[in-house]
Amino acid sequence: METKPTTKSVGATTGVRPLRIAQIAPLYERIPPKLYGGTERVVHYITEELVRRGHDVTLFAAGDAQTKAKLKPACPQALRLAGKQDLGFPLQLPMLSDVYDNADQFDVIHNHIDFWTFPFANLCKATPTLSTMHGRLDMDDFKPIYSRYPNLPLVSISDAQRAPLPFMNWVGTVYHGLPRDLLSYSPGPGKYLAFLGRISPEKRPDIAIDVARKVGIPLKIAAKVDAYDRAYFEQVIKPRLAQPGVEYIGEINESQKNEFLGNAIALLFTIDWPEPFGLSMIESLACGTPVIARPCGSVPEVLRHGVTSLLATEFDDLVKAVKNVESISRAACRQDFERRFTSEVMAQNYERVYQRLIGQRCEGVGARGRLEQAQAQ
Repeated sequence: METKPTTKSVGATTGVRPLRIAQIAPLYERIPPKLYGGTERVVHYITEELVRRGHDVTLFAAGDAQTKAKLKPACPQALRLAGKQDLGFPLQLPMLSDVYDNADQFDVIHNHIDFWTFPFANLCKATPTLSTMHGRLDMDDFKPIYSRYPNLPLVSISDAQRAPLPFMNWVGTVYHGLPRDLLSYSPGPGKYLAFLGRISPEKRPDIAIDVARKVGIPLKIAAKVDAYDRAYFEQVIKPRLAQPGVEYIGEINESQKNEFLGNAIALLFTIDWPEPFGLSMIESLACGTPVIARPCGSVPEVLRHGVTSLLATEFDDLVKAVKNVESISRAACRQDFERRFTSEVMAQNYERVYQRLIGQRCEGVGARGRLEQAQAQ
């Protein structure tokens, strides 16, 4: 369930004690990413908003991170653009030692690197660890890992993401958020269709290309190609790029997204996998640009059919959706973003979860102390 936002902030404004929070980030991309990067971008938005709200935040990340929090670097530079992406998992180990050797310095540890903290968190009794699961959870080979640690508190980024692991200790769903002023509203009407993100089989840019060509509207693709998706790009996407009406731009940075999305008629989100969230959807809404999407994974939660989007599964229905996209109000898209998907809303919802976990840990410590005292008598 989506947690409703409040208007409270911490610190001097309300008298609530600021929390000492550790944020554990992936080392793959810089915080924030220079180009593509979903999880790292969200970690940046959470961290900066918590700092702005008066919390004492320590960020464990690559050394080139740009942050107002206290930075504890685990390596000099983010790994992908440095050509060292294979070192990600090994370099996480000393970083995790640094976190948990100093666990008593934090009120809560917030983990963003999937299950890699689980053994540490399970042994750490002084400070609760909250893990936000950022990726897909339907991989059967990983289920034994999760089943070994069913009591550790987890946050999902959509209710749909939880479905493969119903036995885990889900303590909340917190949707991603962006800074309110990061992307500005564009009234449109737009000049082309847009595809943003990553070239991969599960993202199905081939469907987006075919839909755009069918309706006769130009398509611009701003996306990266990872090494393991290179064959798909060469065999499936590149031949389609040779035909007129499709422009492949490559990766774009944060400052380029406003123009790219704001000048689009609609974002095509033609995925074919259980999408955990889909950051590009709310980036599009922030610009006032409707989304035409296939209703996989989180999509029906994030988007409101007929209000901010048109959802369709089959090819012909996607074509019809493009033809009818003018029925979606661009102003309504921006309004929905401001109500549900700002970093302020996201931080407020995480504050609630933090406070609940800290309270439960204090109650548990108190109960154990009373039991030990009774036994001693």
